[in-house]
Amino acid sequence: MMLPKTALAVAALALSPVNAIWPIPISSNLGKETLFLDQTVKVTYNGQDLAYAVGYTHPKGTKFDSKSIVQGGLERAFSAIFQTGLNPWMLRERGSSFEPQAGNGSYIKTLEIRQTGNDTQKVWNGVAGSVDESYRLSLDGDKASISAVSAIGILHALETFQQLFYKHSDGQHYYTASAPVEIEDAPKYPHRGILLDVSRHWFTIKDIKRTIDGLAMNKMNRLHLHITDTQSWPVEIPALPELTNKGAYSKGLTYSPDELADLHEYAVHRGVQIITEIDMPGHVGIEQAYPGLSVAFNEKPYTWYCAQPPCGSLKLNDTKVEEFLDTLFDDLLPRINPYSAYFHTGGDEYKANNSLIDPALKTNDLTVLQPLLQRFIDHAHKKVAEHNLVPFVWEEMPLEWNITLSKDTVVQSWLGNGAVGQIAAKGQKVIDSNYNYYWLDFDTPVWSTYYPFNDWCNPIKNWRLIYSYEPRDGVPDEYKDNVLGGEMAVWTETIDPVSLDTIVWPRAGVAAEVWWSGRTDAQGNNRTQYDALVAL
Repeated sequence: MMLPKTALAVAALALSPVNAIWPIPISSNLGKETLFLDQTVKVTYNGQDLAYAVGYTHPKGTKFDSKSIVQGGLERAFSAIFQTGLNPWMLRERGSSFEPQAGNGSYIKTLEIRQTGNDTQKVWNGVAGSVDESYRLSLDGDKASISAVSAIGILHALETFQQLFYKHSDGQHYYTASAPVEIEDAPKYPHRGILLDVSRHWFTIKDIKRTIDGLAMNKMNRLHLHITDTQSWPVEIPALPELTNKGAYSKGLTYSPDELADLHEYAVHRGVQIITEIDMPGHVGIEQAYPGLSVAFNEKPYTWYCAQPPCGSLKLNDTKVEEFLDTLFDDLLPRINPYSAYFHTGGDEYKANNSLIDPALKTNDLTVLQPLLQRFIDHAHKKVAEHNLVPFVWEEMPLEWNITLSKDTVVQSWLGNGAVGQIAAKGQKVIDSNYNYYWLDFDTPVWSTYYPFNDWCNPIKNWRLIYSYEPRDGVPDEYKDNVLGGEMAVWTETIDPVSLDTIVWPRAGVAAEVWWSGRTDAQGNNRTQYDALVAL
């Protein structure tokens, strides 16, 4: 697979010609001695032998086991070192003799992995901040050791471990030139993710899994699937079969319950939680599947009813719509609950003009529609809570429509202009997806106005613009804890499986570094773009 190797190389090629750890650890002491590693190294997990098994496949099911999580992480780390090892020619001055003499040095004979805490189900499907992702890693003499509270922390440590080792040009030896190593590390933000729109273009399970691999390699922990829109409804709902029968692009371009479960399990074993979004009340195109529940499907001129054709919106103040949502949620949410803490109910770009052509309403008066939209959101979120999930919404609901939300509801902000601070000040948890910095599919004026970093990637947002921004920028100190992190948005009107990897990576990895380490180092100094330039 191209992405994991590419993502590894790009994520690894960081800050100096000596080491290449990405994201940057909060505390690291690296030496200049050489240590070798070979496939005979003895690995223990909590004192018990743990074998390196090439092609290890995690067990199926929702009863996740810490040992199997760690076993999978070990296989990926050792496979990255031994099977697809990186030769660090780019990290040294041209023409320099940077390699140690093959096999001339000490060998690491043991890797001791110790987990100090007991993982509960909330480690795999907990809310942001509920999982201790910290770890310690050391290499000295013939021993390497990893210590972490959770299995997720161990996965992060193994990602760092593999970045320390390079493939010798003889193809037979693997070494680090940075021993002894002492690293203590933990993320600054608990929510670090990518939004992937799988409704505008169709993406196979393999495509999505490849993206999850990239997330894990960059120590990111959330994949937000924007899984339905007016363009297509690819997620199968057995209780409402016409949604895919009439709403998918084609037969077979759907995600079955078994495929969705497999995807969630794959993510959990890589420390990634999937957040599913079914956007509503706008961005809904179900009229052909279940007539009478929605309005404005493919209505023209589209600018009156939506931001992008085809339009479509669920009706407000309609008991049949509420019954439809109950059926939808009762089918889907119990299948999400074992893997995730959240369910995203959308709420972006909703236009009042939809209700002008609703025969029961015939109005776009905001004073009339606001309480009806409040009822809609209350009903949906009550149902989400009944299934022990925490709701997400887009920022328009609280900021434009003045919708009252439960305090646990997470708001996703994308419009910039201080919205993150406004939402945080309301006491809501907030995720930043500011389109001026974090949308990977097109350019915005801020790019050329404030950060004129012209390069061959023009007109897309380049890595330097992304690296210049942090979600808590401009947020008063007393509200900063409400800012959980960020998501890079991959809207796919013009992105398909062929272009996905090169559009997402390495730029998403740049955001991952900011969300993990923050923009300042341990001494409070801003990290510069020059420091990260070698990453390209």
